[in-house]
Amino acid sequence: MSNVQTQNQNQLPATGVKGISQFLNSESIKGRFTEILGQKGVGFISSVLSVVSSNQSLANADQNSIYTAALMAASLDLPINQNLGLAYIVPYNARQSDGTFKQMAQFQLGYKGFLQLAQRSGQFKTINSTDVRQGEIVSWNRMSGEITFDWIQDSKERLSKPVIGYLSYFKLLNGFENSLYMTVEEIDAHAKKYSQTYKKFGTGLWKDEFDGMAKKTVTKLNLSKNAPLSIEMQKAVVSDQAVIKNDNFVTGETVDVETNYVDNEEVALDITAVNKTKERERVKTHIEKAKSVEDLEKCLPAIADDDEELVIIYADKKRELTAKKK
Repeated sequence: MSNVQTQNQNQLPATGVKGISQFLNSESIKGRFTEILGQKGVGFISSVLSVVSSNQSLANADQNSIYTAALMAASLDLPINQNLGLAYIVPYNARQSDGTFKQMAQFQLGYKGFLQLAQRSGQFKTINSTDVRQGEIVSWNRMSGEITFDWIQDSKERLSKPVIGYLSYFKLLNGFENSLYMTVEEIDAHAKKYSQTYKKFGTGLWKDEFDGMAKKTVTKLNLSKNAPLSIEMQKAVVSDQAVIKNDNFVTGETVDVETNYVDNEEVALDITAVNKTKERERVKTHIEKAKSVEDLEKCLPAIADDDEELVIIYADKKRELTAKKK
């Protein structure tokens, strides 16, 4: 008699770590990871299972949501490892349409993950973020938004001061630079807006990794609003902190994916934000390459009145082309 046991066709799929292990190690699922990561695919699945086995809530989460979150991390070539701080799979209790709750897995990009994706794009000369301590802000011009800092160089003295905010800064190879500062109160309000777990219970990544999450927040907002976004970065911005409902987009270039923020039922994903950023870059390029005033004016309807940078670039280019015409 054979020692191999066959599973009853009517038997329910295994749950918990065992069930997720069987699911992720199925040939079709392994094939998807191998398609993206090559020989590293099997090892990546093992690392995901290691994370799942160390978190009971994650072990009980919806298997498909774990798979799509892991596949997103794989498509960005970012390992799922709590110690590395590049990407995470986080469990959340999601309310269902019938009022019940279900454990779902959410993809989250870490602060270091944003830095790595920015560096890979080859467009950044410098990118950094830091906490800001009491006494390091000299002046703050509320009209221009310009802040003057006087950094405390002595580490012991600096660490003795309370953190009052967080700053993100980047400089592109073309010379463009931008910074974004948020107070601790603004960061905390952002956390409570986007995480009901933190708002209601004061738990989760925002509790355990507040410094890293704060640096990630200012970095993400600064990059998504002010920096050119690579395809990888577009994916990251759209899928960060979301449950990914299918894997159709993961290996493609589209960022118009169906996602759901399970940790905050009040927040809807603004997918168009990324597309607006791409459109703005297209308009900026058109302005820079315009050969005549007539050609330049074609993009005028696409320039928002409150986009000061584009308005100034447009005006400067028009003066330049008008002078040449004379």
